Amino acid sequence: MRRVILSILILIFICNLSYSKEGSFKIILLITEQNISGPQRAWWASEIDLSVTEATIAKNLIEKGYKVLEPSVLNKVILQDKAFRMVNISEEKTKKLAKLAKADYVILGKAIASRGGSVPQSNMQSCFANITTKLIRIKDGKVIAYLDSSGSSAHLDIITGGKEALINAAEDLSNKIVYALGKEGETK
Repeated sequence: MRRVILSILILIFICNLSYSKEGSFKIILLITEQNISGPQRAWWASEIDLSVTEATIAKNLIEKGYKVLEPSVLNKVILQDKAFRMVNISEEKTKKLAKLAKADYVILGKAIASRGGSVPQSNMQSCFANITTKLIRIKDGKVIAYLDSSGSSAHLDIITGGKEALINAAEDLSNKIVYALGKEGETK
């Protein structure tokens, strides 16, 4: 009986250990964002915080146990090389930045919100957002997943509508990222 209980406890411990390894990856989010009629923004190229897209994805990844490296943690690394301060950072520079920051993965991509037509019989505007990303494993520089998502919203204010569409697309994308990272954890 003691052996059975001991075996069960060991099995529970191993399962908990493997679960914590899956969620312990360090991730950097590098997703440029452009809301309707606004400029393209990127936290690493200026002194702004995470975009609405990145903040939504980061929140969902953190809830699943992943570590998202914040801009404040990466500022010293970014200041080392002016090429890290470009909005359209290259994949090679992205990998270099991640290695210097000791990240396991980088999510590199673009998020764009656009204005649609008017909603019939109202003053509301339809808004759409599209996000395309690559999930890059830093250890070997391999792109392990190409992911995309879209979202929509209708709002009186097109800027707020664009923001809502970006959040909806980011919610969808974060589920795809968690799935891809989970598959990655299974292969280790």
